[in-house]
Amino acid sequence: MTPSTTVRSPLRLYGRSGELAILEALLDLTGRGSALVLTAPPGLGRSALALHAADHHRAGPVLYTAAAPAERLLPYSGLHALLCSARTALPVLPAEVLRSGLASTALLDLLATLGARGRLLVCVDDIHAWDPRSRAALAFAAHRLDAGSGVRVLLTAAERHDGAEVFAGLPALRLAPLDDAAAGQLLEQLTERHINSAVREELLREGAGNPRLLTALVDGLTQAQLTGRQPLPEPLPGDEELLDACAAPLTRLPAGTRALLLLAAAAEEHEPDGAGADTGLLLRAARLAGIDPGGLTSAEAAGVLRGAGGRTRFTHRPTRGAVLHRAPPDRRRAAHRLLATALDGPHHALPRLIQLACATDGHDPALADALTLAATAPYPHTDRAAALTRAAALTPDGAPRGERYAAAAEHARLAGEPGRARALLARVRTVPAPGLAHYVRGQLALRDGPAADAAQALLTAAALLGPDDPVRRLDALLAAAEAAWASGDAAACLDALHRVPPDPGDPALERCLTGLRALLEGDADRGRALLYGCLGPPSGPPEGAAAQTRAGVAALALGEVDAACLAGARALAAVRAHGPEVLLPQALERLAHAELRAGRHAMARAHALEGLRAADRLGQRNAAAQLHALLALAASVEGPAAACAAHADAALAGAEPHGLVHAATLAGWAVARAELAVGRSAEAAARLAPLVGHGPRPGHFASRMPAVPCFVEAAVLAGRAVEAHPAVEDFAHWTATTADPHAAAQLARCRALLAPPGEAAVRYEEALAHHDRYGGDFERARTQLLYGHWLRRQRRTREARGPLRDALIGFERCGARLWCARVRGELRAAGEAVAATDGPSPLSPLTPQQQRIARCVAEGATNREVALRLSLSTRTVDHHLRNVFAALGIRSRTELARLLDRDGR
Repeated sequence: MTPSTTVRSPLRLYGRSGELAILEALLDLTGRGSALVLTAPPGLGRSALALHAADHHRAGPVLYTAAAPAERLLPYSGLHALLCSARTALPVLPAEVLRSGLASTALLDLLATLGARGRLLVCVDDIHAWDPRSRAALAFAAHRLDAGSGVRVLLTAAERHDGAEVFAGLPALRLAPLDDAAAGQLLEQLTERHINSAVREELLREGAGNPRLLTALVDGLTQAQLTGRQPLPEPLPGDEELLDACAAPLTRLPAGTRALLLLAAAAEEHEPDGAGADTGLLLRAARLAGIDPGGLTSAEAAGVLRGAGGRTRFTHRPTRGAVLHRAPPDRRRAAHRLLATALDGPHHALPRLIQLACATDGHDPALADALTLAATAPYPHTDRAAALTRAAALTPDGAPRGERYAAAAEHARLAGEPGRARALLARVRTVPAPGLAHYVRGQLALRDGPAADAAQALLTAAALLGPDDPVRRLDALLAAAEAAWASGDAAACLDALHRVPPDPGDPALERCLTGLRALLEGDADRGRALLYGCLGPPSGPPEGAAAQTRAGVAALALGEVDAACLAGARALAAVRAHGPEVLLPQALERLAHAELRAGRHAMARAHALEGLRAADRLGQRNAAAQLHALLALAASVEGPAAACAAHADAALAGAEPHGLVHAATLAGWAVARAELAVGRSAEAAARLAPLVGHGPRPGHFASRMPAVPCFVEAAVLAGRAVEAHPAVEDFAHWTATTADPHAAAQLARCRALLAPPGEAAVRYEEALAHHDRYGGDFERARTQLLYGHWLRRQRRTREARGPLRDALIGFERCGARLWCARVRGELRAAGEAVAATDGPSPLSPLTPQQQRIARCVAEGATNREVALRLSLSTRTVDHHLRNVFAALGIRSRTELARLLDRDGR
């Protein structure tokens, strides 16, 4: 194998902002002496931090040296190297001083003298490798630095090293491994972003947040392996020097303790990452081998292992790798055989076979078959993935090996480990690849990839799986329909549903699919009749997540939002009770979507936030985009506007590269609704027009109708009423076929907005009557707001105050804080005093009408747009704006915008 020879720029210190801040405070202290000891296991970057501190110290001289282990037996060799590191010659401690044992006080005097001339930094990397006398002398000086000496001492050391007691009492900082975000940034710089996503996740898992190990892993791979064109080697290349450094402290432990460390390392072969080893298993294996179990206590005292909750873990993951790699192969295999013997009983069948597989050198078809058979039992998906991976490695090349790697990838996916699943799929080398491999690849792309690619992979999988695997074939076709739906391709969604073979054994599924097909084909009456048959209460025991999810889809398609919320809650309960966890983001997303349609914005936000955390944890970026869009919709009601914009931007960032039209449509709708809330109707109308129209790039077919009321309101207020008429006719047709409780009231409101003055009041009253029957504080308050606005525009200001007061109360009751400010502005314009919600505003000297004009102008609206928005003449706006400038003592629109921006309102 030829390693990569990519030339890289110097590496940044990723994930060390806290440590850098502490170092900066150490270096910036004026007139005070200070010391700090940085400790860390090998490879975590303590040397890089020491170099950074030395390079960035500008306030005085620097004495920097890295310990030379070869000179450890030479007395005072460390001090000599330190003093010789100065750029200018320093006094050398006389030999008689060293022989007399006064080196410590002499060093203290010398450092104090140098510190008096300017802030001195004394930096020693790996002080644990210094000779003991130099170490003791510097420790003495560091403890006794006078507060006014101006000397800073920065030391780095390994954990639990010999002679550490001399530094006891000095401030210490222990470095932890990098988190995933920082480790990912480091990998991107190491590879210049030329890395496959599956390879990236595998290296992050193997690197365990250790910068040096991550660097070694990248350096040991070719460009083809990093980009996924070739599979990763087994095992992955590591850093031999790092392994030596991790293994060195272990040589001082008793033989029995070292034997237990090997057993602990071997026992983790069948455990999930970070789970550690079963302490009971280690103790049973130790008794079988005649090893004193007290060695575990010794290992914990040495800081190598830690035990908690019946599990034993290595405190530093590379130490486990060092134990395995430094043990001779025959001893490793013997440890695995011993663990297999200790795993007795039928409930340990799978772990026992995995340990036997680890003890096997080469292929073993019989053991591979046994592992494959055992993996069909109801073990956790992580264990089954591990078993099938071992079975594939024991299988000679050919179709069975590819099938087993694909099956292992499927269980890794269900365990919520998409990176591991992709890495396993890369090992499927059979041509053509088995249908299961396409199935897993499509399912992974459905959650984190282009939706169109996912649909094609799943259709291919369904064709290859055929009647031999009917369950996965059905899942593949339903997932392909879901992918097409997410991409807004109704024809592709219908095609996937048509490919589902009839199943007389599952009449509920058959009704649901036939009903959805009928709706997509335009046969609304037949589709609705069939889908209503899916909404009945479950007979017998509670149904699983899949059946409840289908019921929720049917309910949303019908507009039965309360039934959709109930089905979503049942599906979520089933996933939480029975798993797999990989379905949790989808369950929470569907429930939050139903709750938004029902007007339960606070509950939707809570479920969407939980779903977003799960999606981020499980690497499901498509689900995260959808959840960000739902959170943007919730924020377009509750506020603040900045949160709506942030969630919408995040949704679009994930939706656009993966073709997620539904998420993009919801995000655009959310931003437009937030713009309506603050009175920016022209912008809202421009944003919504393509989403509700039939142009070349329309919005999602399932979200077009729910967004129409917002478009009609925005278009009318922006002077584009002529564009709203076709949308209202479409909405009227949809209202006649949906059970959505808000649709009838929204239709009446839309018609009121477009009606002539003599008819508008009747339409508004009709809309409010519908609201009285079906509830919904937010939609009712929006109708009252528009009714009050219309009455004020008709010069019926006294009558306008009643609906506007009701609107304010309604928005406050449902938490629609973003809309309250608009209602207060309307009430002020209607001549009613409204209590301020916070401190005095810079617009306080202005009349209510002037305040509204000033805010519109500060947002960038022209005088004509302000006149249109506030139902005034352009001349009236000009007149008020001159008075605004005079009252506030400003001369331009720019100054007005800055004034309101500073105020933050």
